[in-house]
Amino acid sequence: MQAFRIHTGLVAPIDRENVDTDAIIPKQFLKSIKRSGFGVNLFDGWRYLDHGEPGQDPAARQPNPDFVLNQPRYLGASVLLARKNFGCGSSREHAPWALDQYGFRALIAPSFADIFYNNCFKNGLLPIALADNLVARLFDDAAAFPGYTLTIDLERQVIVEPDGSELPFEVEPFRKHCLLGGLDDIGLTLRHADLIRSFEAERLLRKPWLAHTI
Repeated sequence: MQAFRIHTGLVAPIDRENVDTDAIIPKQFLKSIKRSGFGVNLFDGWRYLDHGEPGQDPAARQPNPDFVLNQPRYLGASVLLARKNFGCGSSREHAPWALDQYGFRALIAPSFADIFYNNCFKNGLLPIALADNLVARLFDDAAAFPGYTLTIDLERQVIVEPDGSELPFEVEPFRKHCLLGGLDDIGLTLRHADLIRSFEAERLLRKPWLAHTI
């Protein structure tokens, strides 16, 4: 998993409440058993005017010129600004996969759905919950200033605005530790690889029949 320490990125605003995971990555794209290739279909029902199916060439499709991510001023955005209850709906882990693979590194909203919030941390995304009035002001600034960027410092737990002012945010210490170290569940387990190997070797000495398979 990619570590998160300090990130500066262009901000893209999704000005909708209760954006569910089927909007983030529609159900027809969940057929893949791979953990890659979902970014091209992020917000597919909003990004394109035609119906999308797995395997289509994006260059041959009809982009929706009114959707925020298709507007030139937001190309290359890596910080997503959203309204309350972002990521609600089904618990599909494909939603943070799609956001990450599109290029987003951090999400800012007044609130997130619980399972989606947890899945973000497990996949290297930083979801930041701020008060409604602060999020509303960031929406105003993103609309008013083309090229609007924010710097997110996870170690210090602050969002740095273009004028240098800082917005503090909360993050659970263990989740912060994992993001700073780039540790997903597998990475956390592999830190104890020597102990695991030692346990397995000792167990086989006591129960050698476990070495045999049918």
